[in-house]
Amino acid sequence: MSPNQILFSVFGGSALLLFGMRLAGEGMQNLAGSRLRSLLGRLTNNRLMGLASGALVTAALQSSSATTVMLVGMVSAGYLALEQTLGVILGADVGTTLTVQLIAFNVLEYSVLLIGLGAALILATSHRPYHYAGQAILGFGFIFLAMKIIGEAMLTFKDNPLFTELLLNLGGAPLWLILMAAVFTALIHSSAGTIGFALVLANQGLISLPLAIPIVLGANIGTSFTAFLSSLGTSTEGRRVAVAHVLFKVMGVALVYPFLAPLGELVARTAGDVPRQIANAHTLFNLGMAALFLPFTQLFARLVRRLVPERPGEEPFRPKYLDTQFLESPALAIGQAIREALRIADIAQGMLRDSMLVLKNDDLELLDDVRRREVYIDRLVNEIKLFLARLAEHDLTEELSKQEIGLLYVVSDLEHIGDIIDISLMDLARKKIEGRHSFSTDGLAEIEDLHKKVSQNLELAVAAFTARNRELAEKVLHHKVRINEIERQLRQAHIQRLHLGLRESLDTSAIHMDVLNDLKRINSHATNIAYAAMGEV
Repeated sequence: MSPNQILFSVFGGSALLLFGMRLAGEGMQNLAGSRLRSLLGRLTNNRLMGLASGALVTAALQSSSATTVMLVGMVSAGYLALEQTLGVILGADVGTTLTVQLIAFNVLEYSVLLIGLGAALILATSHRPYHYAGQAILGFGFIFLAMKIIGEAMLTFKDNPLFTELLLNLGGAPLWLILMAAVFTALIHSSAGTIGFALVLANQGLISLPLAIPIVLGANIGTSFTAFLSSLGTSTEGRRVAVAHVLFKVMGVALVYPFLAPLGELVARTAGDVPRQIANAHTLFNLGMAALFLPFTQLFARLVRRLVPERPGEEPFRPKYLDTQFLESPALAIGQAIREALRIADIAQGMLRDSMLVLKNDDLELLDDVRRREVYIDRLVNEIKLFLARLAEHDLTEELSKQEIGLLYVVSDLEHIGDIIDISLMDLARKKIEGRHSFSTDGLAEIEDLHKKVSQNLELAVAAFTARNRELAEKVLHHKVRINEIERQLRQAHIQRLHLGLRESLDTSAIHMDVLNDLKRINSHATNIAYAAMGEV
């Protein structure tokens, strides 16, 4: 081959190798990805199950980086705790070795057959599972074809003295090889890609096992940086997951580095050919890491929390549970949106509780604090609506579609409750304070009693929606009738005090009546939430 042909073959083959890995990974993710997040959520209650689920999910996704990025999102969303993810991360590192084991098989001659099979599945049917399976097979076909193209191009260097001298120099500097492989892996976002290049060189007899092991170790470090970069804009817990992955890899390599020669001797006994030995080295390293670190995940979690403390002044009312990664699994996405809506409900209930304290104690500082919280409600409601709008672009079952519509009604009603408290109740409280007015003893007691009943009904409505409990929802509807009757009775009682000429009642009459009306309006929105809990919107 001429130098230009070699360059073109290496460049084109490398691009094809990376594209094939991406195509195979996307095919596997599309084939099983919608179930994988649920699997992670269910199988992380103990360390061994977390290890197994991480290995299984990553074997399907063909990428430990993809699994770790998923974990960053799930922890940021509050779906998993840090301790639950550590076993999954170790399992993910074991699962990713399957890809390398597959491409270590000497099936390069069958690459065109795999491409043909994959393309045939894609073209012959529009049925999604077959289409995604064809995509995965096509991806592996491209991987093997790329390895064949690169290998034939690199064969030219086998007897090149300069290339031989370069390999000898690198063999004497394993630390540099580790660093180079780590940087290269971070750039291409694929440890399997880096090790794939090493397998190509080994197939052609260009590198030996002692030269390949540092490349394997560097690739393991480099693959952790994809998740680390994805975590930079997430919550503190999300960053901790990514840092844990980096620490696992760096500490594992640091422990193995002094024993490179014995490791090479051990791996050499596992297979007769160098490519298989390289794949086995990758597997043994990650199995060893899992065995070493899995018993100490609780201690490791405490270490990570010390290394990554909470950021001072971190915005407490930004969305906590909404993550676009969940959109691929609508059932999980709805669940996360409901959790975010419950945060809004907590804020609204807190505003309602404190509004009575403002009216009773003339507390201007608390009044301003209540009004500030309404801004947080508006922000979270907008985020949920945007999230659900994006979710609506996916295929939803009839049941999920109903839940989505019901949730939109719920957050809108919670937003209206916040508006009533902010715009009306707090405005009435300010008028009372600035006018130096006081409710009559009986009038204040009546307002407190109605406020308590409305607060309890709102709490019951939120509980009904959370549990989708029709019995609780029906109680809310029953209470609405009673509360409306009480509100009418309290109006009559206030009018009677006006007829008696009580000074406090005369001074606060308009405020008093408007407060009763606002509490009745809030109860109406609580009733709407109950209807959503019953699926009647």
